[in-house]
Amino acid sequence: MASMTGVLLRVSIFGQSHSGGIGVVLDGLPAGLHVDEERLQAFLDRRAPGRNAQSTQRKEADRPRFLSGLVNGYTCGAPISAVIENADTRSKDYEALRDCPRPSHADYAAFVKYGRYHDIRGGGHFSGRLTAPLCIAGGICLQLLEQRNIRIAAHVRRIAADEDRPFDPLGEQEETLAALGGLELPTLDPSVGERMRQAILQARSQGDSLGGVVEAICQGVPAGLGQPMFGGVENRLAQLLFAIPAVKAVEFGEGLGFASLRGSQANDPFAMAQDGSVRTKTNRCGGILGGISSGMPILCRCAFKPTPSIAQEQQSVSLEKGCDQPLVIHGRHDPCIVPRAVPCVEAALAIGLTDLLLERAAEKGL
Repeated sequence: MASMTGVLLRVSIFGQSHSGGIGVVLDGLPAGLHVDEERLQAFLDRRAPGRNAQSTQRKEADRPRFLSGLVNGYTCGAPISAVIENADTRSKDYEALRDCPRPSHADYAAFVKYGRYHDIRGGGHFSGRLTAPLCIAGGICLQLLEQRNIRIAAHVRRIAADEDRPFDPLGEQEETLAALGGLELPTLDPSVGERMRQAILQARSQGDSLGGVVEAICQGVPAGLGQPMFGGVENRLAQLLFAIPAVKAVEFGEGLGFASLRGSQANDPFAMAQDGSVRTKTNRCGGILGGISSGMPILCRCAFKPTPSIAQEQQSVSLEKGCDQPLVIHGRHDPCIVPRAVPCVEAALAIGLTDLLLERAAEKGL
């Protein structure tokens, strides 16, 4: 089932961009885990639309209503289910797109697959709106991981030509990672963040959009998670990351940079740490060896394409008439979705690592 994922932690996401609501079912968490709903809401607010001039002006509260799975703030062993109501929709903006698909959107592919039955409004279930329930599941998993001293954080590494400094592959200070969550445009260098903000506003004024890169780090991940071949950590995490609309590339560690290196430059030398654990002096492999976590920080980057819905006239076709046709897109759209995608990347990684931790515990018979 395309809307479900996970091995021991099963996540199912439902709804469409303009349906009555969207939601998630999270099955497989053990009982007795505390879920701080205020912290969860603060996490969801980072992704929510209409918060600043750099995002879509669609305004949604994105406040989940929990139907099951939580009792007095603790998981009870039953599946957690939550719903977010869609309130600020303008479905009429999308009627013409049933005949004239938007370039680089899923409109045409959905028409081929589902005929004229697919929900065109706001992109239907192909919409980035579905990352809200992803963040509900991921926000809960982030809290579980923090209780196990595993910390996940992400920042905007690049938007157009403006680039932030990279995460230190060997790890960042806790204060540095915590500060990112409170920033409107999370960068490690505030001056770069301001240049990115100005670039986004300029693109919006020109009826255009920008893409970029989100970089994430997972610290405190124990060695031994994952399986070789098809069950590797990269495999499992990349599947979740590619579920975020507009992600077109994912790389771990040095990623594509490995192609330019020699083995003598690329290898991570082993060393014994003071606590007796085996570490590496560098971390070009991004904390994963043979598909299994090595105990070093896991590093990954996701490349996001520019928002396809732009105000400029574009070339499309009329499916009914069978001819070329110009298209002007109406509605409210992000000139750059990268800043709002940062918590989505954190959520996807948290879901994947939680599933891998539960799998490792089951292997050990715990």
